Amino acid sequence: MEINFAHSPDADDAFMFYAIEEKKIETNGFEIAGILSDIETLNNKVLNFIYEATAISFHTYPYVAKNYYLVKTGASIGYKYGPVLVSKSKTKEIKGSRIGIPGKLTTAYLLLKIFESDFKPVFMPFDKITDAVEKGEIDAGLIIHEGQITYSERNLFKILDLGEWWFEKYSLPVPLGCNVIRKDLGIENARKISEILKESILYSIEHKKEAINYASKFARNLSDINKIEKFVDMYVNDRTIELGDDDIRAIKILLNEGYERGIIPFNVELEIV
Repeated sequence: MEINFAHSPDADDAFMFYAIEEKKIETNGFEIAGILSDIETLNNKVLNFIYEATAISFHTYPYVAKNYYLVKTGASIGYKYGPVLVSKSKTKEIKGSRIGIPGKLTTAYLLLKIFESDFKPVFMPFDKITDAVEKGEIDAGLIIHEGQITYSERNLFKILDLGEWWFEKYSLPVPLGCNVIRKDLGIENARKISEILKESILYSIEHKKEAINYASKFARNLSDINKIEKFVDMYVNDRTIELGDDDIRAIKILLNEGYERGIIPFNVELEIV
């Protein structure tokens, strides 16, 4: 069975999919083809059920829960860190500000809306946000991916780390990204595909040096191998291997907060494989 599995072209996803892409593990009759695209593009494509399996933002999951299982493996979870709001000023006021947002369906946007609803979102590609802040085109920018550890090199200041805020509020990690598999494949096939991804992640963790070298090809704006490894470690860890009880509790709280505040129109139950 051929499976198109879409994910972001960044270092942490590349690390997770290394063993699949380089055929280091058996895929048990599945031909898994990696499709690379930025997360907001994937968030929009999943609405049309284009790929059998795909990475998406947790914010997007309620929109596709009827047609996709949530995969217990491969999630991006921040523990006391997450999307960072940056500005040229250390004391920038969020309320009423024009803020660069990496996509309407990103979890970063959902988190910021939960934190403060009164701001003017300016939706733009995630990799254009720091430039726009520097040029004064926007008042602040919501940074995801590798930008979370490089913004200070651009003379920008952290106003808010949404992962820190989430932990202070709930004493829980912050759920950011996940993988989903189409239900029409059947739950047994979904479980098998999930297990293949888990084996790929475990292979990379056990063969870290070679997997990091592979992932470095996808590290945008990161040339230092130590920084690449730091970024990968942030989002590929025990929580990535398999969601724990506190991770699942955090997901439910996140989606419920979004629903109760009218940001998400659907109240859904998690269907996890």
